[in-house]
Amino acid sequence: MINQKSMNYIAKCISFSLLLGTTMIACNSDFLNTQPLDKVSGDAVWADRALSEAFVTDVYNGIRDGLLDQMSLDCQTDNALYSFGKQDVNEANVSPSNTGTIKSTMEWGAVYARIRAANIALAKLAKPTFDNSGDLAGRMRGEMYFMRAYLYNQLLRYYGAIPIIKTPYTLDEPDFTVARNTYEECVNAIVTDLDSATVLLKGRSMAAGRATMGASLALKSRVLLYAASDLHDIPTAKAKSSVIASFSKPELLGYVSGDRMARWQKAKDAAKAVIDLNQYGYKLNLAAPVSAAEGQQNYVNLSLSQNGGETDGIFLKYYIRASNDDWGSWFPRNNMPNGYHGWTSSEPTQQMVDNYEMMDGTKFDWSNPVHASAPYENRDPRFYASILYDGAQWKPRTPDGAGIDPAGQIQMGEYEVGSSAAPTKFSGLDTRNSTIENWNGTWTGYAIRKFFNTDVSIVDQNIRQEIPSIQIRFTEVVLNYAEACLMLGQEAEAKKWINAVRFRVGMPAVTETGAALIARYQNERNVEMFLEDQRFYDVRRWMIAPTVLGQQARIISITGKLKPGKTVTTYKYSKENYTYTYSVQDLGTGKENRRWADKIYFLPISRDEINRNNKLVQNPGYE
Repeated sequence: MINQKSMNYIAKCISFSLLLGTTMIACNSDFLNTQPLDKVSGDAVWADRALSEAFVTDVYNGIRDGLLDQMSLDCQTDNALYSFGKQDVNEANVSPSNTGTIKSTMEWGAVYARIRAANIALAKLAKPTFDNSGDLAGRMRGEMYFMRAYLYNQLLRYYGAIPIIKTPYTLDEPDFTVARNTYEECVNAIVTDLDSATVLLKGRSMAAGRATMGASLALKSRVLLYAASDLHDIPTAKAKSSVIASFSKPELLGYVSGDRMARWQKAKDAAKAVIDLNQYGYKLNLAAPVSAAEGQQNYVNLSLSQNGGETDGIFLKYYIRASNDDWGSWFPRNNMPNGYHGWTSSEPTQQMVDNYEMMDGTKFDWSNPVHASAPYENRDPRFYASILYDGAQWKPRTPDGAGIDPAGQIQMGEYEVGSSAAPTKFSGLDTRNSTIENWNGTWTGYAIRKFFNTDVSIVDQNIRQEIPSIQIRFTEVVLNYAEACLMLGQEAEAKKWINAVRFRVGMPAVTETGAALIARYQNERNVEMFLEDQRFYDVRRWMIAPTVLGQQARIISITGKLKPGKTVTTYKYSKENYTYTYSVQDLGTGKENRRWADKIYFLPISRDEINRNNKLVQNPGYE
């Protein structure tokens, strides 16, 4: 067994590499006296304006692909399914030795590496040694306070409380082990960083993709909304979860005391501070719903940050087609249907499709024969802007598919062709029986439409796109505000803002009160922010996860039978020629056997991290 002294020695011998090569560190002093030819020394970095700014810019790479990653975080919820492998989180099969699929923006070691870089930058920029004209150092410090807060919040909402480290470790540290702060201390530390960023970034003109004062205020809104929620109010959480109730360190998960209504008020005030900037927002001042067509286009504009929709974006990650090789720029290849040579990686489930209301605001219902016979008609315009479904008009096919489907329509079913008297079966090009890359076909019967460039010429999987990845947008802040108002009993104010979001997409006002209004709000938030890394956390902090995540993913099976006397040589969606049947089924358990366990309200800290740091306390259910 390695003792603590030996572990400290090994840790000191680990080399740390940062952008532009703050000098590689080793235990051999002769090596340290050698100036590498392919790197820049730490002192040189912080003595140069451009190099210092490059170091700061690299910290933003901790965001990685964000919500445009190949596997959407919604695939670990009831909203979607990942095509290429079951998710251990969905099967409640995670443990310290098997943490499952963790996106890089929540992975403990990767995030702490960026936090360490932010700490180095903040220390060096406190007394800049380069030409600081225009207070460049002040601006970059503001960015680093924001990014440190952003990164810590990524960990906080995934694991619960984490160690808050605000100074850069050096090899002279006597001990590298550190305990987790309390949840309340983590929230306070993050908010303090965001307040510092707000002051330092106020009035500054920032390049696209960089932190701003508005981004700092918006992230503060998110942090305080979560802090006020059920999961992080320990008396409430204990009453809803025996696993949390039996945990000996509940202060790592939430507030063990204090005024919860005061926390909701802070969340409301933080969101209102962003609204009062009067700097963001897209068509949220409408007195009535727009038309369905305009509503669909409005939502497309929001998701693509175009044609005015970019005013909703507060903090975005941008891609440059010519130079970016991130998964975010490969979003079309990763998620376009297989009939277009895409991978159909993240697939909407039937549960998500059923969340979209009818145009009159009523709930879609499979027991309603009108709904069941035409499930894709007369739905919330956001459905058509978000989901590729059977019969949806899409882009022209690639040359090998254009002759089979000259109409450019999504084909998710099995259809008859030929004459109705002696038909043959034709498998849709976007199914797992397709003649085009059947191994990439959807399991659920759906594919993603949201975040796809609308340029009909971009159908080649080898062409990357430049649609930005939304990290924080104004609509989230508006919904945060509405939620806080609901929890404070201010229903009229909450409905005002919920309806503003709905009018923009052509949906009628909500009129419910009490628990029904809260449920309606929760569905509205999910539909509006589909695939935006919200659902995973929302169902946990609302503590509705046992109900919505403890069921199998549901899929659709579609058949098209020729009507008597009809003859079709080339298939095309047609209610004149076909009678369509839609059958909702559970995904087979061999693909993914979803179940819920209360331990996955918080994800496990990996065994390796616990072994490195014996002061870390494991989350409940994994001890």
